[in-house]
Amino acid sequence: MASPHKSGFVSIIGKPNVGKSSLMNKLVGENLSIITAKAQTTRHRIMGILNGDDFQIVYSDTPGLLEPKYELHEAMMNYVKVSLEDADVILLIVELDEKYDETLFQRFQNFKTPIVLLINKIDLAKGSQVKDKIDYWKNHIQATEIIPVSAVSGENLSLVLDTLKKYLPEHPGYYPKEELTDRSERFFAAEIIREKIFLNYEQEIPYSSEVNVESFKEEENIIRIRAVIFVERDSQKGILIGKGGSSLKKVGTDARLDLEKFFGKKIFLETHVKVAENWRKQKLKLKRFGYLDN
Repeated sequence: MASPHKSGFVSIIGKPNVGKSSLMNKLVGENLSIITAKAQTTRHRIMGILNGDDFQIVYSDTPGLLEPKYELHEAMMNYVKVSLEDADVILLIVELDEKYDETLFQRFQNFKTPIVLLINKIDLAKGSQVKDKIDYWKNHIQATEIIPVSAVSGENLSLVLDTLKKYLPEHPGYYPKEELTDRSERFFAAEIIREKIFLNYEQEIPYSSEVNVESFKEEENIIRIRAVIFVERDSQKGILIGKGGSSLKKVGTDARLDLEKFFGKKIFLETHVKVAENWRKQKLKLKRFGYLDN
């Protein structure tokens, strides 16, 4: 007799930079989420779908938990809230050296949803550190299971998959089996360009930038993409473009190479830079950039 089909939503939650996006990409087997060494890289809720013969896991990679300072942060934390409400299982990620933060983690104390706590970056552990950390978190969070993992080496990730399947409800798949994500091709094109901004610039430029793909035209042998990069001030526009357009050209070249890998086609990429003053603090502009639903 065939085993029952299980399906459900798994929300990946944690503070900025603990490895949430790396873990989701490893678990799904596709680079769906931006990964850089800078905090707060993920701004949206990005779903990655993992399919098996008898299961479907819909992972939600969410922005890192933080205390909101302005409207963009509020919108990001709202994605986390909605993701937690939808979750069949919560995958809570902490780093090896991380301490319990009552302000951010208090919300998990009375959850009825199963919490699987992952202690990431155990490839950096020394001596009895892993065992000590498991004991530490047992005393701070009512987790259903605690699993030490490494997103870098892949250690224990198959155990994570088996554990999640154990807690999924019996249910048919929510999405067609061939789907990898609920996001559009335009969304991923914008995210790949935004990732290159995070990798090529320092200080406030990456955080002040937003990418809008205005045109995405797929032809038989090529995809033509026109993207506008918005910044908050004229001075940032100058830095982003660089001397003689050199900095923007590098972003375009880096992005085009990754876009060609991602879409498996030749890419023609056209980029422009515009100013949208203080967009991170204005609801109207956030709505235009797809952060607010109402």
